[in-house]
Amino acid sequence: MKGRYIDIPAPEGGAFRAYLATPASGTGPGIVLCQEIFGVNATMRDVADYYAEEGYTVLVPDLFWRVEAGIELGYTEVGFARASELYQQYDENQGVEDIGATLAVLRTLPECRGEVGVLGFCLGGKLAWLAACRLPVACAVSYYGVGIEQALDEAANIKGRVVLNIAALDRFCPADAQQQITAALGRNENVEVYVYPGVDHAFARKEGDHFDKPSAMMAHERAVAAFRKTIGPQYDLSALWEAHLAHEFATRDVDATMATMVAEPYVNHIPTLTGGVGYTELKRFYRHHFVHANPPDTTIIPVSRTIGATQIVDETLFCFTHTTEIDWMLPGIAPTGKRVEIPLLAVVKFRGDKLYHEHIYWDQASVLVQIGLLDPSGLPTTGADTARKLLDETLPSNTLMKRWQDSVPANDAN
Repeated sequence: MKGRYIDIPAPEGGAFRAYLATPASGTGPGIVLCQEIFGVNATMRDVADYYAEEGYTVLVPDLFWRVEAGIELGYTEVGFARASELYQQYDENQGVEDIGATLAVLRTLPECRGEVGVLGFCLGGKLAWLAACRLPVACAVSYYGVGIEQALDEAANIKGRVVLNIAALDRFCPADAQQQITAALGRNENVEVYVYPGVDHAFARKEGDHFDKPSAMMAHERAVAAFRKTIGPQYDLSALWEAHLAHEFATRDVDATMATMVAEPYVNHIPTLTGGVGYTELKRFYRHHFVHANPPDTTIIPVSRTIGATQIVDETLFCFTHTTEIDWMLPGIAPTGKRVEIPLLAVVKFRGDKLYHEHIYWDQASVLVQIGLLDPSGLPTTGADTARKLLDETLPSNTLMKRWQDSVPANDAN
């Protein structure tokens, strides 16, 4: 737990607790995080801390306080049974009032700067929907909300942005309910509905039985994109990435490189499985196997850059002369003195204003051809031609396809 608890005055008297997580900068746009039926447990606090890393001031109210305050249940058989009991006693309308009270307090906090939104999971997913319909929020994001199809008539009251993340195999939101939701909201310009195939309820709960990392990553990207667009904060990801690259390849300063990253980052060079996971391992990798191990004439030529809400995709040409052993690209291969030019793709993810991870892709076969370790004869691969064609699309295509000349007669232009 990185945050702290504060008290929220209830609309009709009394008070309830809420967990407060704040960004490293000290201030940020506000999010009220609505709990699952298991209370404000470690999972909900972790989600709050996660969004604080993204730059938000997050409040997680104890929405079960009217039934029983301070509930923190685990995902065991006993926990599920108790959570179901609490859910049966819960009044959603009062819950929305409590969210309204939490939003009111959030807006007064010195840690909250700008607009506010709502995020919810399971029960909280339904409450996020109701909050979007009934309360003045700029953005609401729902994960596998239960019972939204029963409150679609309130959609006409939506003023802000809404994102609904639905699990295709969710027994609490079966196919007919999903159809009702998509049919009712498909033409609403303020609402985005995403159905994730092959996943079940709670697919975004880490270490849960139904956790699905690809779907969770995609849903999180969509959630943060919606929050960024409506309430901020805005970061210059291109400038942050350029600073990171400068420390890697120009100043070759490992400590400065690590300072551009989150506390526990990772790098994955996909073709060779090199890189590092976590601060300690990645710093070791950078210091001993990357930053000081690239050939002196290494050049990165930008070709294109796509900037999203939380990530950058860089298309480049990576060029060097193989005069030193390059652990991360050619581990164990002695310098050959050969020139190498390859297209390289970097998918760079950020959390807030810090770099979280890098997924780096290139054609290893092309590299091996260019340094003379792979004979391309009879193989569907080539060498520096891949780099040349990236810059000049008019160069011949399909030269590796022996059947290309047979597919269309030479005199047939149709």
